[in-house]
Order: sequence, then C-alpha cells, then structure tokens
Amino acid sequence: MKIGSKALIIALLFAGLVLVNYLASQLPLRGDATADRIYTLSPGTKSLLGKIDEPIVIDYYFSKDASGLRVADKNYAERVQEMLRQYVRASRGKLTLNIINPRPDTPEEERAASAGLQPQVVPATGESLYFGLVATQADQQKNIPALTPQRESFLEYDLSQLVYSVQQLSRKKLGLITSLPLRAQAYNPMMMMGRPPQPGQLIAGEWERSFELVPVETSATALPAGLDALAIVHPQGVSPKLQYAIDQFLLGGKPVFLAVDPSSQYFKMQGGQAAMYGAAPNLSSDLPALLKAYGVTYDPQQVVGDLAKATPVQTGQGTVTRLPVWLSLTKGDLDAQSQAVAQLESLLFVESGSFRITAPAGVTATPLVQTSDQTGDIMATTLQMMSPDQIDRQILPSGKRTLAALLTGKFKTAFPDGAPKDEAKKTEEAPFPAAAPATEASLKESTGTSTLFLVADTDWLLDDYSVRRMNFLGTQAAEPLNDNLAFGSNAVEFLAGSQDLISIRGKGNALRPFTVVAKMQVDAQKKYQQQLTALEARIGEVQSKLSELQGKRTDGGRLVATPEMQKAIDDFRKQEAVMNGERREIRRALREDIDALGNRLLVINLFATPLLIGGFGLWFYRARRT
Repeated sequence: MKIGSKALIIALLFAGLVLVNYLASQLPLRGDATADRIYTLSPGTKSLLGKIDEPIVIDYYFSKDASGLRVADKNYAERVQEMLRQYVRASRGKLTLNIINPRPDTPEEERAASAGLQPQVVPATGESLYFGLVATQADQQKNIPALTPQRESFLEYDLSQLVYSVQQLSRKKLGLITSLPLRAQAYNPMMMMGRPPQPGQLIAGEWERSFELVPVETSATALPAGLDALAIVHPQGVSPKLQYAIDQFLLGGKPVFLAVDPSSQYFKMQGGQAAMYGAAPNLSSDLPALLKAYGVTYDPQQVVGDLAKATPVQTGQGTVTRLPVWLSLTKGDLDAQSQAVAQLESLLFVESGSFRITAPAGVTATPLVQTSDQTGDIMATTLQMMSPDQIDRQILPSGKRTLAALLTGKFKTAFPDGAPKDEAKKTEEAPFPAAAPATEASLKESTGTSTLFLVADTDWLLDDYSVRRMNFLGTQAAEPLNDNLAFGSNAVEFLAGSQDLISIRGKGNALRPFTVVAKMQVDAQKKYQQQLTALEARIGEVQSKLSELQGKRTDGGRLVATPEMQKAIDDFRKQEAVMNGERREIRRALREDIDALGNRLLVINLFATPLLIGGFGLWFYRARRT
C-alpha cells in the first residue's frame, strides 16, 4: 500500500472518529453507571418539565475565569451545567439555557447582581465570583443566589424547585404551631443585652421556599383563615379551642403534619438555665385528646431504644460509644412504597417516642419509619442519670416500633359535643383571633379524605442533628449529614405541595468514598489492634523504667549509675529499639493490603489502554490477512 493511501486512510479514520463523537453527543441517549443514578433525571422532574405551559429561560452564571478556583469547584460547575442540559433536553423546547461568564466590570456581572445573585469570594485570591441561577417566565423571576457543592445531594431538587416556583404566581399558606425556635427571631428590644436574635432552623427555610409560613400561637383560639396545610411541631400548652380548630381543619379535608417528642434535646439543653431558678423544663409534647380519637396510642414518657440502630457518638473523654436512644435509621427501615420516604437513605432520630396505631373504620394507617426488632422502651426521666452502657442493659427488646406514620381516610371528631366552652375571662383579654360562632355547625366526621402525618420525634428537624455548617467561598453553607432535611421537606410537600418534587430528594454525591479501602482498613485494624495495643503497653513500661533510672542524678546533674544500673539502661534501650521496629512492622502490615491494591490499580491504569489497543490491532491485522 502506498504512503499516500495510508495517510488518506488515517485521515478518514480520524474524521470518522470526530463525526461519531459529534453524532453521539447529539443523540438523546445517555448512560448512567453511578450507584445513586445522580446523572439520571427522576420521574418527578420529567413529570414537572412536561407540565410547563409557557417557556422558561434559565441563566446560568459561573465566573469560570476567576483565578484561584479549585479543580473540585470547576468540576462541580461542569456537573451543574450538564444537569441543566438534561433539563433542556427533557423539556422538549420549553426550557432555554443561557451559560454566562460574568467577568468583572461587565454588563453580565451587573445583570447577575441585579438578579439577586450573591458574589462569592475565592479564598486563595480574594477575587469575587458568581455561581448561581436565574429562572424567568414572562414577568416572573426566581433565583438560586449561590450554588455550593455541599448541597450536591439536593442539586436536582433545587433545580426542579426553581422551575416549579417560577411558575407559581402565589404560594400556598402553611400554618405553623410550635414551641421550638424553628423560625428566625426578629429583633426585640426586650431581649437580654448582648444576646443576638436566634437564627432559624434550615427546615423552616426549606418550607418557606414552597409555602408562606403563617405562625400560630399555642394560646390562640382559632386558626387563621386561608391556610392550605398545618404543621404542628412539639406542641406544648395548646389551648382547648385551638385543639378543636385543628380537629375541624383536619376533618375539613386539609392536611396536618404533627411531630411530638417525649424528650426534646432543645429543652433539655435549656434545662440548665431553668434549674438555676428552681424550675424543671418540660421536655415532652403531646396532643392526647386528638391522638386518642384518631386511634393513636403515644406515651410522652417513654423513649425508644434500639440496640441494632445505635449511633456512635463521641463522649467528653474523647472515646466513641454507641448510644441506643440515638437511632441511625437506613433505607431498610423506611417504607419503600411511600413517596414521602422511598427516596431517602438515612435518618437520625434522637430520643424518639413511638406510636401504636389502631386505625378506626374508614381510616388507613401506613407505617413510614420503623425500628428493628431489637427495640425496647425506657423512661425518659431516667436517661440523664444513666451512661450508654447502663442504657444498653435497661433495654429489653420486644419488637419493632413505629416512629412515623401516615393516616388517611374519614376521621371521627375528637369533640363530639362541639366546641369547648369559653374559659373564664381574664382581666385583660388577649388579642387572639375569635373562635368560630356558636351557630356554626361542627363537623362530626371528615367531609372527604383527611390526611394526618405523624412523627414521634422533633429533634431530627433541628440543624444540630441534620447538617454540618461550612464556609464555601465566603458563603455560609450547610452540608447534609443525613436525609433529615429531605424528610422534613418531603412530609410537607407530600401533604400540600407538588407531588413531582418528592421523588427527587436524597440523591448521592459525585465524590464517592472508596468503600473497599475503608473496609480493608477496618479489617486490618481488627486484626492487628490487639497486638499493637499490647506492644504499645510494653514500650510504655520500658520507657517509664528508663526514665526512672535516668532521673537519678546528683546535685551536679551527673548521672549516678552502677555498672549493673548502666547495663539495665542499655538493655532497656535495646528493648525499646526492637519494639519500635516491631511497631513499624505492624503499622506497615496495616497498610500492606491497601498499598498492594493501589499498586494493582496503578498497573491496570498504565497498561490497560495500550494492551487493549494492541489486542485490537493484532485482531485487525489477522482479520486482514485471512
């Protein structure tokens, strides 16, 4: 074959390769080999995109030219961009994506700032950058001010929620009855001097992204008009008339989310201050009249302990111990058929209670979160006086417990005699909303299908047990520790929001841990730890005796040692050197398998491609010869 022909063949092969790559990039087919399918759009997202009526424009701002950006940040920006391209493809022309690089002192930077995006700071250089999204439909505009890798597991939900929210002309109203500081406290001049207002919990921010939160005081006598759903979290001191209003709200077909707790960690931490004034804090919450009427048995004095779901926690002495009343729940403990929890992977409940449900006729009860069969109950009042080991011994396993449940159907009222009578009037009447007129007929049962979402813990809603606070490029961010936030959002979205958003929660992260190496480390540690501990103890004894012998000095600081003592010192030094060598060998053995695995992977990476190409070339050569 002539040289010119070979060159032509090579050129054609190269052109064919480029053409194949181009055609492949244009095809709507994609493969996703990740364990959590993080590059695959959820059914909820596809459904939501299919419901777009008017076109939506998404402006994606990322200052890719900013100096000092880490490779991880650029990779995450690429991940966001690729996810947005998938949205555009799935929207069938209803979404338009604009990728914008807002350089300093340009009209693009001005547009990013005017759209409400927050400039972030690159720590290495101090340079500002924009990394956010703006969605526009007609004259409606919504944004994500700052994207952070810490929310990668929520990326698809955030994007879909942005697309959903820009289409909503008004938000639904969610009533909130709580004794916990879920919402940020406004400035109050009566606050203690030097004590700033408390920030709100992230769950309240998640709810406010989809709903207008309407706070309701526990002493109120009626619910505000126009509520679409109701969230009740750790109810304490709820007035009888407000309980009646809740009952009528539920029977009227409006959904209710109720979270109670036998042992609130928030009030337990406040207990130290209360004890100074001789007052014992009330740690529990309950709505006994309502729960009993709806067929729910709940004991506000009993805490659930699960020996199989105990959470490792660090004690004040720096050691790690397993705490059976802190429940680390996994996917197998959640109802795989329920949209509210099916997509979640892990939850953390702290000193939770439990429900025993005997559903009345016409009501269906679905357990959503359950413990293992290694579960028992323990009195909440005794927990503070016991160590984790003592708690272990107090728990007598007696079967699974239901921690969260969904009740749907036709409920009977908890107030068959109608609204409670007015309490005796005080000297000064509080300006609470008036109760329903006496002439208004009370509902005796549900007018349609009523929905009650129950959870026997409230601590899972707090930031301390759901996220890790971080600083990303000068912006405060929160990295989820588990799916608690997603569960809280799911519960309310399930009751009153978009059903399409529920299946999007709880996805994985592009940076996955090397679980093979982690398991090898654990196995090696178990294998050699006892030997290493014994050796460390021997080294400690030798060093102690050596220091004791060397510490016997005269006033002049010279070592006073008989030949026998000097020989003992030399022997101890030799033993110390030998044992230090043994310790190095044990530590090397701990790393041996991991290093061998790394070497094997390195060899595979180096030679796999040349071998594959060589094998293909040999096969092609033989095929041409035959």
